[in-house]
Amino acid sequence: MSQWPLWAVLTPGEPSRLERRVRAALMLDEDGDDGKEPSFEVIPGTRRYHAIVGTDPSDVGAEMQIAKNLSLEVDEPVYSIERANDPWAVTSWQNGALEVLEEDPEVLAESLGCSLPSSEGSLARAARKPLRTVALIEGARTEEAHRVLEENYDAPLSPGRYHLENTPRGLLLAGRKGGMNFADIILSERLPHATVYAVTASPSLDIFSVTKMRGGEGIEEFAQPPDEFPHLPVVSEIKGERSPERILAALGIPAEWFRNE
Repeated sequence: MSQWPLWAVLTPGEPSRLERRVRAALMLDEDGDDGKEPSFEVIPGTRRYHAIVGTDPSDVGAEMQIAKNLSLEVDEPVYSIERANDPWAVTSWQNGALEVLEEDPEVLAESLGCSLPSSEGSLARAARKPLRTVALIEGARTEEAHRVLEENYDAPLSPGRYHLENTPRGLLLAGRKGGMNFADIILSERLPHATVYAVTASPSLDIFSVTKMRGGEGIEEFAQPPDEFPHLPVVSEIKGERSPERILAALGIPAEWFRNE
C-alpha cells in the first residue's frame, strides 16, 4: 500500500466522529483490530477544518461521496481532493452540490489550517492511536444477543467474533476478530426494549464519546473533546458522571478494553 496520500477530504467536524463516518463509508473494521495499518487518517487542523487523507488506491473516488455527505451536515464548503492522477482534482461541495476548482490542494489545505502529509509519519501516529467501540446494552443478555446477531448475519458466529459478557449492569459487547461491525446498532434495532450505551475511545481516553440509543436510533451523545457539529442532543454527563474514567466505571466497562493488546 502506497504511503503517499492518494485522496483527501477537508471538512469541519469533530475528529473522532469523522473517523467513524469514514470507516463506515469505506466499510472498514471499526475497531482497527485486524492488525493492518489504517488506510486513512483524520488529521486535526489548527482551526475549524480537519484533513481526512487516504492511501489505498481502491478507495480513490470514495472521497467525493464522503465529501458530499458531510457537506449536507455543515454550513461551510467541504472539499474533496483526488491526487492519484495528474493533474490533481479539487472539488468543492456545499449542500450536496459540487463545483470543480482550479486550486492547488496543498495551498487550499494550508489556507484552511490543515495539512496534506507526503510521508508515512502521520499515518504511523494513527496506527498507534486506534479508536475502539465497546457497548453496554441494558435489558439484554448474552444468549439473546447471540441469537439476534446470528439471525442478522444468517450464519453462526465464529468463535471469538465478539466478546459478550453478562454483568449486573447489563450486557457488555466488544468486537474481536473483525471489530464491532455495527453490532451495537443491530442489537439496538432488534431489541427495542434495550438501552445501548456505545462508547468509542482511544487507548488513553483522550478521545472519548458515548452515544445512547434505543430502537436503533441515537437519543443523546457525550463527547470529549466536544463535537463541533453534534447530530444528537448533547449531554454533559452519563449516569451522573462527567469524566471518561468515571463514566466507564458507571457503565461497568473496563478501560483496558480500549488499549492495544
